[in-house]
Amino acid sequence: MTAAPIEQAAPVVAQPMRETFTDHVSAALDADPRLAVVLADISSDRFAAAARRHPDRVVNLGIREQLMIGVAGGLALTGMRPVVHTFAPFLVERPFEQVKLDLGHQGAGAVLVSSGASYDGSYYGRTHMAPGDVAVLDSLPDWTVHVPGHAAEVVPLLDSALRQDGNVYIRLSERGNAAARPVGPGLEIVRSGSGRSSGVVVAVGPMLDRVLAATADLDVTVAYAATVRPFDRDGLSRLAAGAGQADVLVVEPYLEGTSAHEVAAALGDRRHRQCSLGVRRDTEVRGYGTPADHDRAHGLDTAGIAARARDFFLV
Repeated sequence: MTAAPIEQAAPVVAQPMRETFTDHVSAALDADPRLAVVLADISSDRFAAAARRHPDRVVNLGIREQLMIGVAGGLALTGMRPVVHTFAPFLVERPFEQVKLDLGHQGAGAVLVSSGASYDGSYYGRTHMAPGDVAVLDSLPDWTVHVPGHAAEVVPLLDSALRQDGNVYIRLSERGNAAARPVGPGLEIVRSGSGRSSGVVVAVGPMLDRVLAATADLDVTVAYAATVRPFDRDGLSRLAAGAGQADVLVVEPYLEGTSAHEVAAALGDRRHRQCSLGVRRDTEVRGYGTPADHDRAHGLDTAGIAARARDFFLV
């Protein structure tokens, strides 16, 4: 067995995801009179030109995140398609009651687009960290959740969300993979095992490059997911087919175990082992640090993923 791969830092996305999002939605406002943007100060400067063109459809409410979701629900009930944007903890956690009631319970659909995923904004402190955002939304039914791993993946996912009427969460990150991948609704096979191994690794969004480096010396299939809800249960079942026992490792850039119940449902008809790797539940990193510091603390750097993968698959 070869040595653990040399650590590779997660690259900063060349074209920032947030810039891609704001540029694309600003242009979409010109073409689709149904669209509206609801802000809580964050990125208001990036929508300034669009606000001058469409002052009735770009609404900045200041730091009133609960009101922001309520306004989005009201706009949706009038037939508009609201796009709601701020940092993840202020988009999902702080106004969760409004997300649950003003959107979900009323049957009102919106597109929620966050920035500062997990601890991308670690330099702001714990108030700006939200590794539990997907798990929180997972407590509600009928949400679509996209986790792009590259800025070029944002546009097709965003276009799909704007055309829909339901609730969609798009989780943007300041870091990502070196190249974009296809972003269909299912799992995409990036690297296939030899067939002798029952190991499958699901890499979510910006975790792909690190997963590929970390598992380079393992005979496993690596699949990529930019859409995690609905989870591609059928696709995972097919990847694990033919093995007497399936071994599945899910590497997520948010709270570990968020998709464990999806893996269990996908493989409920066969014996399987699963391991979840994400932001650790058993500790809180209290130092601000850098995102790379937090990666190391949670075992989400390349070396940490490699160690967990070897421990799991080579038993």
